[in-house]
Amino acid sequence: MQLQQTQLLEETLWQAVLNRDPAFEGKLFYGVRSTGIYCRPICPSRRPNRHQVCFFKSLQEAEIEGFRPCKRCQPQSETVLNPAKAKVLAVCRYIEAQIDRIPTLSELCSQVGMSPTYLQRIFKQIIGVSPFQYADALRTQRLKQRLQEGDKISDALYDSGYGSSSRVYEKAPKQLGMTPKSYQQAGKTMFIVYAIALSPLGYLLVATTEKGICAVKLGDEADKLEQILLEEFHQAHIRRDDCTHKDWIQAILDLIAGGETHLDLPLDVRGTVFQKQVWQALEKIPYGETRTYTDIARDIAKPQAVRAVGNACGANPIALIVPCHRVLRSDGSLGGYHWGIERKQKLLIQESTTKGKGLPIKKISHRFGEQGRENLTIVFSGKIE
Repeated sequence: MQLQQTQLLEETLWQAVLNRDPAFEGKLFYGVRSTGIYCRPICPSRRPNRHQVCFFKSLQEAEIEGFRPCKRCQPQSETVLNPAKAKVLAVCRYIEAQIDRIPTLSELCSQVGMSPTYLQRIFKQIIGVSPFQYADALRTQRLKQRLQEGDKISDALYDSGYGSSSRVYEKAPKQLGMTPKSYQQAGKTMFIVYAIALSPLGYLLVATTEKGICAVKLGDEADKLEQILLEEFHQAHIRRDDCTHKDWIQAILDLIAGGETHLDLPLDVRGTVFQKQVWQALEKIPYGETRTYTDIARDIAKPQAVRAVGNACGANPIALIVPCHRVLRSDGSLGGYHWGIERKQKLLIQESTTKGKGLPIKKISHRFGEQGRENLTIVFSGKIE
């Protein structure tokens, strides 16, 4: 039981890192074993592989373990606060203490002696969201934790600070990805069969339900992939069977190897409305081409949601089928990839090589193409007929 609770807590912390959740600012630091660096949860750097990450409650804990502070998010600078920043963090702590409600803006202003307009502006500048959004994220996090611990849904709702259940169910698809009851069950009524195969990208795990594929994961160790699946669907009935849906697995392997350029497989994925919009846009990126996060935000008619698009790409549960590896940063760099930047680069080179009739690659670069869209440019050591 203790092991399961620890796994649930670490999964919550990992989701905070993936989502760059400002609600964990000052309370969570994460270290990356492969680099020896520790970061704040809102660090703008690409997300590391899950198995390389460990969590700390303070920067002192991270440094005792031998980790160095990140030069991008500068976690150690939190110890030298300017007055405005100190007040904003005091507001954060005050919000966190109100576990059964969201305090009003005027109440927060009275705590730190700021005007409403200035507090709103400086809070969003430092934390990245408004005071209400910060409090709402904390409330949602408390609700998730209570549901995962098995509390009655009505108790979890009111104890987390929600005044009515109707409001929660209205917002549930966006905040939880499903109804509170479905979230609490965490796959309780699901029967999942998974298989693991070796691929040019390492181990490939494909998990399926009676409706279709629910997860596709890549990694260096088969047991790590199994552990991730079990944590994600910790109440589902899960078994391994490498013979089930061998044709689906082979189709994915063919895509990795360049023998297949399109997948049309049945899917059974969970996600918020926004995430599904992003994933549908990703599926429209042609084989061998790339887009930027800005392009995708524009394609779904939410041009300001570039960072949210990046988070949705990181939350993609079915690697390769939803080709989040085809999305680049606006400066032409590869950006992040949940399953490792080396795999992303290898996939892009493979797809561009296949599209270019398999000629050997001399170099790879990026440039802006027609209508400002950024394209991956491959220079081949030969002539394309």
